[in-house]
Amino acid sequence: MSQNVKFSHINDQGKANMVDVTEKNVTQRQAVAEGFIKMSKQAFSMLRDNQHAKGDVLSVAQIAGIQGAKKCSELIPLCHPLMLSKVQIEFEILDSTQQVRIQALCKLAGQTGVEMEALTAVSVAALTLFDMCKAVDPLMEIDGIRVLKKQGGKSGDWQVEGMQC
Repeated sequence: MSQNVKFSHINDQGKANMVDVTEKNVTQRQAVAEGFIKMSKQAFSMLRDNQHAKGDVLSVAQIAGIQGAKKCSELIPLCHPLMLSKVQIEFEILDSTQQVRIQALCKLAGQTGVEMEALTAVSVAALTLFDMCKAVDPLMEIDGIRVLKKQGGKSGDWQVEGMQC
């Protein structure tokens, strides 16, 4: 690695630094992220059939994911507080693998991206599903959390090859 590399979140003294976005243009930005939670056959069936003792776990996880995106800057130290214009959480029930796929979309008109908010939304939704189903399956696995698509900003648009977001 070159010694001339400059990191955006480290100042000249080597200390953590919140990036100054004051001069950046306000643009439309969005990001889509996904993650998965795998559970036992019993826990999965109960989730799919809405029979968990704690109630409608998918609805609660959806609200939790939205709240997670809105609270991202309080959880990730150098993230900017953002005025999100949309947060959407969707679940896909994957019977063949006993998994729930969680997808989050975050949008805004702003000076910085929303990838961290989308990742936080997915993470919090997955953790909420874990919390609400753990009495039946304490061995659930959360994995595959990643950004699928990003639009807007200086670095431009991109998405994971072959993904329909």
